[in-house]
Amino acid sequence: MRRSLAFLSGALLIGALAVPAPASADDGGFTVKDPRITESSGLAASRLHPGIYWTHNDSDDGPYLYAVDGRTGRTVATLTLSGIGTPRDVEAVSIGPGNEIYLGDIGDNLGGTWPYVWIYKLPEPKVLGNRTVRATQYVVKYADGPRDAESLVVHPTTGRVYIIDKKEDGGHLYEGPARLSASGTNVFRPVAAVDLWATDAAFSPDGRQLAVRGYFGGIAYDWNGGRIKRRARLDVPLQGQGESVTYTADGSRLLYGSEGKDSQVESGSVPGRADGGSASSSGKGSGGSGGSGGDATLNADYKVGGLALAVGLALVLGIKRLLRRDPR
Repeated sequence: MRRSLAFLSGALLIGALAVPAPASADDGGFTVKDPRITESSGLAASRLHPGIYWTHNDSDDGPYLYAVDGRTGRTVATLTLSGIGTPRDVEAVSIGPGNEIYLGDIGDNLGGTWPYVWIYKLPEPKVLGNRTVRATQYVVKYADGPRDAESLVVHPTTGRVYIIDKKEDGGHLYEGPARLSASGTNVFRPVAAVDLWATDAAFSPDGRQLAVRGYFGGIAYDWNGGRIKRRARLDVPLQGQGESVTYTADGSRLLYGSEGKDSQVESGSVPGRADGGSASSSGKGSGGSGGSGGDATLNADYKVGGLALAVGLALVLGIKRLLRRDPR
């Protein structure tokens, strides 16, 4: 994936200055302690195994999926996917109806040049443990041409799959076919604008709300049958490279993850919930608020935040990632 110099500078400085609060049992936060997980790019709360969160590295790892215990931060199961090709840039994980896990191999190292990307689907094991699981691979193309993306969500009721592309000035929600086909190409079509440089997204367990996060904030949308409506800004924590979000299994909290060794997963409130705090116009991150003025404020937050923090320190991170990744 490519990141602008302004972001890279800001992200590294945020990582240097932000001291994560220690995880505690009452807020749902935890630290990922598996030394193999250094680029956690997706997060999904298991409904089959309460307290378990599925995550994965974004590239240079292999066909692996990790089950992490939210109480201890330790990996309790490693799944190796079979029946698929070599993963290229896995950026998202989501759980659909029937406890089916979907992995989005949708990142584009060249910023939108791959002619197709992939989705992998596999059943969530009823018993957790290290094992090989056969997955189904789906070929995906976009109706309006290749693009980079890091957000994939599966509606918990309909099972329909959606992707949000990643653009600094905002992207679009792309809708997949009613049912994915393993034998043909699945064309995803844009259906709504998303006012965010999106790095991940998640449906609430009831499917009524869509949370979209970026590097510097996030937005909660009412799903509204796919005609999404902005509801509130999300209380996104400051993270060095914030790349994931999920609702807890009961929908009472949002959890935000980031890349890096011993990365922190931090908890945030859900807009509109009496027990999770209502939507507000301020928070730890710079998200969006409802109304036309919220769009301008949101975009200004990202631009000002990135420019203000662009001090050049993140060149180290940028060079590291560019040298490591082979565009193949």
